[in-house]
Amino acid sequence: MFEILKAGGWGMVPILICSAIALAIVLERFWTLRKSAVLPPGLGEQVRGWAHSQQLSPSHIQALRENSPLGELLASALDVRDRSRAEIKERIEDTGRHVVHGLERYLNTLGTIALIGPLLGLLGTVFGLIRMFLAVMLSGVGDPMKMAGGIGEALVCTASGLVVAIPAYVLHRYFRSRVQGYVVQMEKQAIALLDELANGKAPPAELRTITQSGARAAG
Repeated sequence: MFEILKAGGWGMVPILICSAIALAIVLERFWTLRKSAVLPPGLGEQVRGWAHSQQLSPSHIQALRENSPLGELLASALDVRDRSRAEIKERIEDTGRHVVHGLERYLNTLGTIALIGPLLGLLGTVFGLIRMFLAVMLSGVGDPMKMAGGIGEALVCTASGLVVAIPAYVLHRYFRSRVQGYVVQMEKQAIALLDELANGKAPPAELRTITQSGARAAG
């Protein structure tokens, strides 16, 4: 294997660097985007239970915010639970953009590697062909070993670029799809909490005053 990589020449250096970065990103994203880490089972129901029973101390909300991306989203709604439904929804949307940005962390880098992998392979191929033509110019066609070295360098770089780019592209699309699925599920949990907060909210002071006045008048 080392001999094959060595045959690719200096053009293999950026390809190997890209492959190492891509591998690190893939391992980190597989760990970070575990469903149990993003959407802890039963968390949405637990938070709605807190909201229903008014067990919403600052320590509860802070622990929820540090729990997971879903917890951060739900905690943002609880921070403004005493405001109107529109304001709570706006806070959820604002926090949601930050949460999604965190879930998509490094994915642009992985997509860039998938894009430039074949280009780096092509660059190595061009330099391999240049090396072959220079060998022909210096020694003619009587030395096939020098020609073979240039052709081998070109082919190794091309193959290596594709070997890096294809898995990077597939995994980039896979992680993007996983994040989109998580976003849909987090939206469902946020809407359910928003409904719970709206239903359990006491009527405004003016409405209570009018209601109490009407009740006294009726009495």
